[in-house]
Amino acid sequence: MATVGFSRMRTGTGRGPGVFRVCSARQHAALEVTARHCRSELEQYGRCVAASPATWQQDCHQLKLSMARCASSHPIVQKIRHDCAEPFAAFEQCLKQNQASVVNCTEHVNEFLLCAEQVKLMT
Repeated sequence: MATVGFSRMRTGTGRGPGVFRVCSARQHAALEVTARHCRSELEQYGRCVAASPATWQQDCHQLKLSMARCASSHPIVQKIRHDCAEPFAAFEQCLKQNQASVVNCTEHVNEFLLCAEQVKLMT
């Protein structure tokens, strides 16, 4: 769910420094949860990528999915999805309406990230 929107934001036209900063913050949070709670899955995926430099995207796809399932099943991620559903839906809607210039959605993504940070601080 979240990955699609942020992925579009990273690869869309109209990229600016704010967009990269937002993506970096989101990626940092995802990596933090993954590294802390899904260490085994992360290590297996990393070993697969290192062992298959030319074909890692295909060869390691199942391990990538396993790592993503682990991270998304973590209680903090589920709580963020629940508590921040409204700002995330607004962000997704903005992306749909601004596919040619996703930088217009920076305010929406900032609202979502603020909500997610508040959830993290409360837990």
